[in-house]
Amino acid sequence: MDYQLLLAAVGGIALLLFLILYLKIQAFLSLLIVSMFVGVVSGMPPEDILNHMKDGMAGTLGFVATVVGLGALFGAILEYSGGAQRLASYMLGKMGIKKAPWAVMVTGFIVAIPVFFDVAFIILVPVIFALKQRTGKSLLLFAIPLLAGLAITHSFIPPTPGPVAVADILGADLGWVIITGFITGIPAAVVAGPLFASYISRKIDLPLPDSYIEQEKENGDAPPPWLILSIITLPILLIVARTMVESPFIKQTEIPGIVSYIIILIGHPFTALIIANLVAWYWLGVSRGATKTELLKISSKSLYPAGVIILLTGAGGAFKQILVTSGVGTMLVESLSGDLFSPVLFAFIIAAIVRIMQGSATVAMITAAGITAPLLMGSSFGDIQKAVLVIAIASGATILSHVNDSGFWLVSQYLGMSEKQTFRSWTVMTTLIAVTGLIVSLLLWLVV
Repeated sequence: MDYQLLLAAVGGIALLLFLILYLKIQAFLSLLIVSMFVGVVSGMPPEDILNHMKDGMAGTLGFVATVVGLGALFGAILEYSGGAQRLASYMLGKMGIKKAPWAVMVTGFIVAIPVFFDVAFIILVPVIFALKQRTGKSLLLFAIPLLAGLAITHSFIPPTPGPVAVADILGADLGWVIITGFITGIPAAVVAGPLFASYISRKIDLPLPDSYIEQEKENGDAPPPWLILSIITLPILLIVARTMVESPFIKQTEIPGIVSYIIILIGHPFTALIIANLVAWYWLGVSRGATKTELLKISSKSLYPAGVIILLTGAGGAFKQILVTSGVGTMLVESLSGDLFSPVLFAFIIAAIVRIMQGSATVAMITAAGITAPLLMGSSFGDIQKAVLVIAIASGATILSHVNDSGFWLVSQYLGMSEKQTFRSWTVMTTLIAVTGLIVSLLLWLVV
């Protein structure tokens, strides 16, 4: 074993955690510092270090920046339209009060596809407050399924930023990530959502928070549920259609050339999200009386949080590139090449360690992706296997949310819970999502 490369790998990870946890340096800057550290310790020339960092960042951002930006625009229009609350009301009306936990879980699962987790939670929290007031049951009976749906989609299903970034770093096809995300996410949502909510709501009878003020009735002019569902699922269907056309399961000779050309073009994530944005811009904005100035203001504001995620992802790409070109990646591959150690388990554990120690799921996903990517060098892993690795990382990055995670405090404050209650409910819920995700990922890995 090359002990210089071992020192670069172990020292790099230790330095990253020290910078983020102890010195509280922003993850973007920390990843760039650690990339240079690994390059220097592994013996790379200065010019090579800087050029590979630049190439890694550029290669990652070329795809991720576009998808995350388009996704942020898409979510902002949906939020503005009021369609999320209308969709929740529709689901409740169809499924009834007895099945309300399932209804809010499904709503959260759908709404978080285009909308960031925290924004979607704030939009939909009045719905669970109203259910609590109407039924008199513990608020957790409705809050936990909603949070499970939101958290799973946010981590598992593109075009949310986390899985998009990991898919790009690992070279996974986004269509297969969507498919495996749904396959893994649905059982995870059921276990961590309605089933766990049924248990924990009997242990903690959570009342409405003291700060709760009854909300006004839903705007009757909100867009119809079928329109919201159609617009949200449009880009997903287009991306998956492209994946199917290009997969070995369908023979290219069976599809007319012009049809294949069109599907491949409009099914690319760039084109699919551009189409979805234009449809949303018109049907949720212009046709409902929104002015061009209002829509410009909404869309411009939506790009601010996307900028942080884009820069962080770019730094993750630089880190990955240094690991690969320095030889550290090759060392990791050789040391973990045994048949007894599953790449799925490795990816999950790395993401889980970073998540538990520093809190941010996005940082955990990007860091774990950079460390896992070298395992794919020279491998025969197919598109489906790479997609499973993306979900394994997403699962690990979801585990054990606690006091160093902003989501912990967002949920605690909005629902009026003590720290102990938040640990018993929210923290356990995120762990159930992670464990279920790992189990399904391991099963998928064995099958594919």
